[in-house]
Amino acid sequence: MSQGEVLTCRAAVCWEKGEELKIEEIQVAPPAKNEVRVKIIATSLCYSDIAALDGKFLSIYPIVLGHEGAGVVESVGEGVTEGEFKPGDTVIPLFLPQCKKCSVCLHKTANVCVEFMSEFNGLMADGTSRMSCRGQPLFQFVGCSTFSEYCVVSVNNLCKINPQAPLDKVCIYSCGFCTGYGSAFNNANVEKGSSCAVWGLGTLGLSAVLGCRDAGATRIIGIDVNPSKFAIAKEFGVTEVINPRDLTAPIDEHLMKTYGGIDYTFECIGNIQTMKEAFGSTSLGYGVCVLLGVSPNGQELGIEPIQCQLGRTLKGSLFGGYKSKDSVPRLVQEYMDGLLPTDKLITHHLSLVEVNKAIELLKSGQTIRTVIHHE
Repeated sequence: MSQGEVLTCRAAVCWEKGEELKIEEIQVAPPAKNEVRVKIIATSLCYSDIAALDGKFLSIYPIVLGHEGAGVVESVGEGVTEGEFKPGDTVIPLFLPQCKKCSVCLHKTANVCVEFMSEFNGLMADGTSRMSCRGQPLFQFVGCSTFSEYCVVSVNNLCKINPQAPLDKVCIYSCGFCTGYGSAFNNANVEKGSSCAVWGLGTLGLSAVLGCRDAGATRIIGIDVNPSKFAIAKEFGVTEVINPRDLTAPIDEHLMKTYGGIDYTFECIGNIQTMKEAFGSTSLGYGVCVLLGVSPNGQELGIEPIQCQLGRTLKGSLFGGYKSKDSVPRLVQEYMDGLLPTDKLITHHLSLVEVNKAIELLKSGQTIRTVIHHE
């Protein structure tokens, strides 16, 4: 423990939009009031990290990306009690905070804490960063920055988990898995015996498939232009697969003609066209479409109001509708109990110095989730 000291460690820094990440020696300041410094053991790469690198929804540089991490508490700041966090606790940083005080956190089902939007300025609550390189401040990514060996997070962006949990396996519970899996239960409320269709069979989509299966859906259609993902999709519960490039008609027309519409659809790509297709594939009168994929800033969906007036429901989902601090420890425990087969989502393991290789693997569709090890 180095309570109150500045730590020097390695991190992958994005200096400019679209550039390769650079492994740098950075300084991480001690945690301030109500903050915790975490030693990151493992972190996985999410499409949101790539979107930020490319400036599609966040344009602040230089920045340390990464938000799917797991590690151990190194030190705590003023006001953090031993009952909350103490050095040695096994933890998962959370991009979605849960302050448990705001109107959203106090709502029975809502989960987007009002503190979340303030994270997009890349700074901590006091308006400063805890990270720097060669004397220059580094922006922090959605309250986490797990592409660093150490990071500082708010107590509202952190949860304790089972200390026996394998951190290189459960780091995906900080975003990708929970976002997809929870969307079936908390956002769509998938019913037993229903039909579902999922656009995009990466971590997000496969997790949504698993949620639909566990909710009791009997027809689950997996849609992707990369057929190499079809085998694992069937392991997760997909009953049939479609490559839109093999069709002579648009996918939404095909689904409406073949099935008369789908009860629940999930868009897990972040593409405006596939969002329209997913919504247009839902059954008239009662179909529900849930948008999970992150689309670039400034793009508009352009849905005609009559499509909703005809009884279809269009919903968005962030973190699968889960209240983060409350839900992640429980889901990790379910994994430990053998109830969630999420190990299959992790296809590659690399070191921090290979982070750019991880990015290329994800961009080229050769991986589902790559875990980056700091040790």
